Amino acid sequence: MGSVYKIIELVGTSGTSWEEAAKTALETASKSLRDLRVAEVTELDVKMEEGKAIYRAKLKVSFKYQSGKYEAGE
Repeated sequence: MGSVYKIIELVGTSGTSWEEAAKTALETASKSLRDLRVAEVTELDVKMEEGKAIYRAKLKVSFKYQSGKYEAGE
């Protein structure tokens, strides 16, 4: 039998680097999503806040969909 995966977009932020921003997004998502599979960085940018650079990483993240179980918040 095959599997089904759901894909969502996340944006992580960091005052240090894009890598840290992506890591923040994945580590936070892993607390409420089960069976995370693949993360693809789709966009990187920097936002200025109060004179400081804030690195932002947008990711597409897939996780295994299980009938009757869904991600937190829905």
